[in-house]
Amino acid sequence: MALSGIEIYKMLPKTNCKECDFPTCLAFAMKLAAKQVELSLCPHVSEESKALLSEAAAPPVRPFALKSNGYEAKAGNEVVLFRHEKTFYSRPGLFIRVYDSQSAEEIKAKVAPADAYVVDYVGIELEMGGFVVQADGGDFAKAVSAVREASHRPLILIGEPAQLKAGLEALDGDEKVLLGHATVENWEEMAALAKEYDAALALEADSIDGMVSLSEQVQEAGVNDLVLSPTQRGFRGTLTANTLARRMALKKNFRPLGFPIINFPGDVGDAKREATLAAQAIGKYSGFIVLDNFSPEVAYALLVLRENIYTDPQKPIQVQPGVYEINDPGPDAPVLVTTNFSITYFSVANEVESSGNPSWLLVTESEGMSVLTAWAAGKFDAEVIAKDVKRFDVADKVNTKNIVLPGHTAVLSGELEEELPDWNVLVGPREAVDIPAYLKAVA
Repeated sequence: MALSGIEIYKMLPKTNCKECDFPTCLAFAMKLAAKQVELSLCPHVSEESKALLSEAAAPPVRPFALKSNGYEAKAGNEVVLFRHEKTFYSRPGLFIRVYDSQSAEEIKAKVAPADAYVVDYVGIELEMGGFVVQADGGDFAKAVSAVREASHRPLILIGEPAQLKAGLEALDGDEKVLLGHATVENWEEMAALAKEYDAALALEADSIDGMVSLSEQVQEAGVNDLVLSPTQRGFRGTLTANTLARRMALKKNFRPLGFPIINFPGDVGDAKREATLAAQAIGKYSGFIVLDNFSPEVAYALLVLRENIYTDPQKPIQVQPGVYEINDPGPDAPVLVTTNFSITYFSVANEVESSGNPSWLLVTESEGMSVLTAWAAGKFDAEVIAKDVKRFDVADKVNTKNIVLPGHTAVLSGELEEELPDWNVLVGPREAVDIPAYLKAVA
């Protein structure tokens, strides 16, 4: 039975020691009740309370992370079925698969561009999660080594126990990998291997009942970092299996299914269908998504979709406040001002860039609100703008101190002149689409 935050608080030491990184024991208890943290963060909880709280405090979907050389691919820790209810926490990792039947050169050629792929999206770095090595009649250990020569991102290894052991031996040992797949026929060997190497283990079954049975057996063998791997590969089958497992874990607190899910869109053999299945998996509960094809355009679309779904719906997407250079501005370029709401930023930045006019773009801290909303809420005013001009040393970047306000906030011009007496305060257009013409006129 789930305990409330107050019930949990009564079992905590109430020292407010802050060693759990929360200001009070009550704040920690509330997070524990919401299953957003683990009880192990409290160093002073009594053994009696620990025994009482362990089951109640455990997240409905067990969290863990694949790790390698500073990279992580987190999964689990979800507490809602739908993002509008609260938020999703662990962004699913996109993994590119290679086969041990490929040559080392072929493997490196496939891994290298995916490993190097990093793109900035509203101040957020989007990148691939890692790589999958699958046995296909070749030298498995050699294939693992080839991937490691090209990338240090987390790994998923798929094969028979003997092959997996050889692959694990080819690693440096300081990694957390995912092994697949434990089935009704081989689960004992696979569980022993996962336990020996402290690896996570994917369970493969054709039905929910089969998955439950495997989960219970493998946990009894001492392996707790598990991943559910439904055998369904099509749209309907994958959606049904993922949804049923996640609903049972969250709504019924059914522990045998309370684990992240791995899906294999790459198994369909068609790049377009693979991308569509991957998009479905992102939206419907997958923790790890295995792809056979990598292209920057598809990766970008999937990663942006993932970012939108896994962004807190109560917090707008924001860009990092600061001074952005557009069209290689010099000391005589004007300084345009806007807020850090992502859509506002991109609307302004794209118009400035298309104009060809060198400009500085000062993005102020406005809690992700648009210009008019931030102005109405008191988050975008002369004091805020002047503060960020000084905070980001804008005056050191320019000789001609022309600062341009958004047209909708022309009312701020007088106040800004008082805050920045050395600056020439101008009022720009109301709409971003008119910025090129404005810059041409004032340049």
